[in-house]
Amino acid sequence: MFKNMNEEHLKLLERLFERYSFRSGTVVVKQGEPADFLYLVISGKAQVSFKPYDGSPITISHVGKDSLFGWSAVVGSQTYTSSVTAIDDLETYRIRGSRLRNLCIQYPEAGRDILERLAGAVSSRWKNAQEQVKAILVQGMQT
Repeated sequence: MFKNMNEEHLKLLERLFERYSFRSGTVVVKQGEPADFLYLVISGKAQVSFKPYDGSPITISHVGKDSLFGWSAVVGSQTYTSSVTAIDDLETYRIRGSRLRNLCIQYPEAGRDILERLAGAVSSRWKNAQEQVKAILVQGMQT
């Protein structure tokens, strides 16, 4: 995701990421809890699920190497809108959403580059997604 990124932008971003590991079966983020971190999967696999207030949890997707989860932390949501559970042992890098938003505000050029790359990471899921996701991320930066 960050291949061929401007070296200065990458250095700004790198210092905000921390490596974090989870054992298989661990609930990494829980729906309804404070949305603090965005996670980048280095290795392993996780299940993303959503629990409607009146039903059983529904598996939304599975994420693996080079995937992201915890978007709520980036778009300015107070809480996570879904839960993520490690299926395999999971190695991640995580970044606090508030710190990422501050970086994007402090360094607008780097922010544009980062937001485009984050939007590109999920854009394959639906038509015109990159522009839609970028708009959501930019809106989240303003909150």
